[in-house]
Amino acid sequence: MTHEPHSASETVEALEDLAENTDKVCIGDVLDEFGKRSFGLFLFVPALIELTPIGGIPGLPTLLALIIALVAVQLLLGRDHVWLPQLIQRRAVGAEKLMKSAQKLEGVAAFLDRWFKGRLERFTGPQMQKTAATVVVALCCTVPPLELIPFASSAPMLAIAAFGLAILVRDGLLMLVALALSLLAVGLGGYFWFTSSPSGSILPF
Repeated sequence: MTHEPHSASETVEALEDLAENTDKVCIGDVLDEFGKRSFGLFLFVPALIELTPIGGIPGLPTLLALIIALVAVQLLLGRDHVWLPQLIQRRAVGAEKLMKSAQKLEGVAAFLDRWFKGRLERFTGPQMQKTAATVVVALCCTVPPLELIPFASSAPMLAIAAFGLAILVRDGLLMLVALALSLLAVGLGGYFWFTSSPSGSILPF
């Protein structure tokens, strides 16, 4: 049954419902559960998942970044619904891991809902959403190399989650915060990448 959440708490609850009576949750299950028209939701949920312990699974941050980039490009092109290839929809994560991660996010979701909703809505219009989509694609491109550095990919994912939530709850102030977080994420990503190289070079060789 399709259910399109309109808050962070509703999103976390829906993830818990998905994980409750199954062994594995496919990305296609999430797409079916949340519907296919909420672009903000499909930017927010994968980024949110990456910020949980599940994000430590090797290769998962890059897969989530790919999903987010596909969604962002469709938003940029003005599509009216989200499409993902079957190859991605069939990818799955253990339901128990998803449940535990979602439960850890309950407090964070409640905090977000208290502080972000319906302010400065003029900054959440179609043109601003396309600007956000462009920035999100750029942030996604930073995730694969940053995945080599522990926790570094969480910086761009935090900014992406902020963009998704801003679109979801129509909060223009959060949209502006997301833009600021994007600049910070790029700066931190560059710092982590530079300092992680033994030669002191940005390049890993």
